[in-house]
Amino acid sequence: MTTIGATSTGEPQKRTLELQLERSGWALFLIIIGGLALLPAGWVPAGAWLVGVGLIMVGMSIIRHRKGIRISGFTTLLGVAAMAAGFFSMAGIDFPVFPVLLIAVGAQILYGVSRGQRD
Repeated sequence: MTTIGATSTGEPQKRTLELQLERSGWALFLIIIGGLALLPAGWVPAGAWLVGVGLIMVGMSIIRHRKGIRISGFTTLLGVAAMAAGFFSMAGIDFPVFPVLLIAVGAQILYGVSRGQRD
């Protein structure tokens, strides 16, 4: 996996913040999925949950980057893909998200190899 931004220095404060962000991300994920499941059918367009999950993943990556914590390019890529899939679904557009995601992941791996990264 490719990492972007500053790397963790092993400081206890930074590790504590990493754990808090990870737990917060999972909490937001569970809240959005549970909350949307409670709403009556038809209140929320199909794909809205994907947009929400993508926003959580990308938002957490942005926060981690701003705090100088190592982020995973793969997680960010999945977040962007989830948002795109959700927006396409909500718009009623049939877009081949999975094949495009496979291509993007392959390209990211090649990019990492070309830079000599070993994650």
